[in-house]
Amino acid sequence: MMKAKDIIEWMESQQNEEQRQVLMRFFKTAEGEYGSGDEFLGLKVPQTREIVKVSAPDTPLCEIPQLLMCRWHEVRLCGLLMMAEKFKKLSTRKLMNDEDSIKKRDEIVMMYLQYAEKANNWDLVDLSAPYILGSWLLLPTSIKTDKQQMLDELAQSNNLWRQRMSMVCTWMTTKKGDPSWCLRYAETHLRHPHDLMHKAVGWMLREMGKRIDMELLRDFLHQHAGEMSRTTLRYAIEKMGDEERKYWMAY
Repeated sequence: MMKAKDIIEWMESQQNEEQRQVLMRFFKTAEGEYGSGDEFLGLKVPQTREIVKVSAPDTPLCEIPQLLMCRWHEVRLCGLLMMAEKFKKLSTRKLMNDEDSIKKRDEIVMMYLQYAEKANNWDLVDLSAPYILGSWLLLPTSIKTDKQQMLDELAQSNNLWRQRMSMVCTWMTTKKGDPSWCLRYAETHLRHPHDLMHKAVGWMLREMGKRIDMELLRDFLHQHAGEMSRTTLRYAIEKMGDEERKYWMAY
């Protein structure tokens, strides 16, 4: 059995000062920036994924909160990726309706929501929310609270990372052909003040149009293009032709 302290020590042994400085600049960790105060070891994502691949099968879920509470960004990512990997293994066709698997999936979701603010940068959210929350939206659950209510609570919180979770988790429902979640939370966050949410909303709208129906995206834009940020609009129309993009940017 792998314990959290062993994983942390393993990751700390791979610390890279040069890469650490690069990551601190990239993820905006200076005072006043959105990642202010975050600390990095200097591991690249493939290194962290390799650690997850080796350790996830032998690390019990009860060890993961210690990873999520760690000061190191990469260790928190490791914990989140472990949760996503465990969720995936409990979501196969064979286990989809299995009562024990449903219970274990729900336990992962509730842990994820409990520690949501530890996913305190956009990469931590984007590499976990679709694969945990987004997948959960498509599966049976024993949680009594309505799924939409739970996502609404995320969307309406005053925490940027919880808000981003509510938006980017819809990537998975969109992939499965359901645009309703994307449209609901795109509208909820349409006037959000932060650039990271402008990008998330535009990204999810673009995916919805690309994967489901461009006319749905055009309908949404006809209703809201004039009130959304230019960043959101640029992201949303990225897969359109030149002339149509010019039309929408002048809307």
